[in-house]
Amino acid sequence: MGTSVTNKDNYNGRKSGTWKQKELFFLVTYVLVFYAIIIRRSLQISHDHYKKLFGLRPGWLIPNHLNDVSDAQWRNFRGNLPVLTLVFGIFTLLANLMRAFFNLNVRGMSVVWLLFSFAYLSYLHGACVIFVLSIATINFLLVKIFARKKYFPLIIWSYNIFFLLCNRIYEGYSFSVFGQQWRFLDNYRGSFRWHICFNFVVLRMISFGLDYHWTNQDSHFDQEKHCQRCHICKSGNRCYQALQERSLHINKFGYVVYLSYLVYAPLYIAGPIVSFNVFASQLDVPQNSNSVRNVILYGFRWILCFILVEFMTHLFYYNAFANSGLWKHLSPLEVFIIGYGVLNFMWLKFLLIWRFFRFWSLVNGIDAPENMPKCINNCYSLEGFWKNWHASFNKWLVRYMYIPLGGSRKKLLNVWVIFTFVAIWHDLEWKLLSWAWLTCLFFIPELVLKSAAKAFQAESSFGEFIFRELSAVAGAVTITCLMILSHFVYKTKI
Repeated sequence: MGTSVTNKDNYNGRKSGTWKQKELFFLVTYVLVFYAIIIRRSLQISHDHYKKLFGLRPGWLIPNHLNDVSDAQWRNFRGNLPVLTLVFGIFTLLANLMRAFFNLNVRGMSVVWLLFSFAYLSYLHGACVIFVLSIATINFLLVKIFARKKYFPLIIWSYNIFFLLCNRIYEGYSFSVFGQQWRFLDNYRGSFRWHICFNFVVLRMISFGLDYHWTNQDSHFDQEKHCQRCHICKSGNRCYQALQERSLHINKFGYVVYLSYLVYAPLYIAGPIVSFNVFASQLDVPQNSNSVRNVILYGFRWILCFILVEFMTHLFYYNAFANSGLWKHLSPLEVFIIGYGVLNFMWLKFLLIWRFFRFWSLVNGIDAPENMPKCINNCYSLEGFWKNWHASFNKWLVRYMYIPLGGSRKKLLNVWVIFTFVAIWHDLEWKLLSWAWLTCLFFIPELVLKSAAKAFQAESSFGEFIFRELSAVAGAVTITCLMILSHFVYKTKI
């Protein structure tokens, strides 16, 4: 009997291995053919239509090639990169010298970073720093007065959503509203609209309030179980989740540390988003989960990714096609190629923006979550995509919205509330609300099908093969859905 079972297992193992070899051969062949077609057609349509496209500028990387800088966000970041790098260098040098010479603790470093960050904000927002300080100070007072009350979450959410909406409706307010004697301050509004950056400040104000509210409450987080599974915590260091879930001493929630957290220069403009508990913990003991060597390699990889994007925008004019409307005159295959190219360009663009600021933060001892831990082409479900696109925001939403709303027990309901908030947080437009609700419509069938697949997945090797192929089909559908959703968010008109 035992021999019969062993022979059967060996037979199934050989059969499974044969299936995987055939599948691997097919996949490699398919990938080579797919990208050969994509690259060839992309080069062809870019060469044939470049004279009719908008947003192309003389290139620098490849001779006799134009560069696609039609995306305003990428163009602004790329153009301001020298200034940002200079600020990065000065901020890092001064902050680390102060820490080393004066052996500063939490309060000391928060004062140093606060002073440097306010100098940075004064350049960005000018006199509008007054608005940032005023709203933040009232939020701090509300936290200190009502944090021990059961209804505090309602207060903190209402206050912050109120200003999130008002900031957009009134476009950052005008000083003349408070009296004609203040009208002259409208001439000193800085170089960057403060209410755009304030969306991130809102997330930090909520984080500070709720972390303070939960300080003396029982945590759902099992520290011992986590340490057994986490390789960072096993090594004696503290990972991001462990720092986030542990309760801080009450004296860490002071006004200076709070303001330092809200306006911390490396993460102020675009994130990544870090919770207050993590930020305050690393003020005292700078991050040690990433070695100096790893941080340097991280910066080097950023440079390689930047060169990759420059190659891409010199050779393929995806975004320019989308903005110009010329795609309407192309074949369905070429429209698909442009849509797929725009999606990959967007991923690379945000990867570079977010990793630049994360690298700046890492060098200064604050570890923020990686916003793009996975390539977009390796996300074969909407759920996986949202966990790996702006991942720090996803972690924030899970901690401060998803779990308090009931977690997985009310998942089908939670997605509607969370994505509606995400749309309002980005901007106050019906287009974005449509995007949010359309995402939920795509999301719910996926959640139902995944539950059914786990329940009925076959045990045979052929069944596993079928399941993987169906997952691949689902991945193709996901990418298509994301191309549709990008129309609502990025105005790609595809």
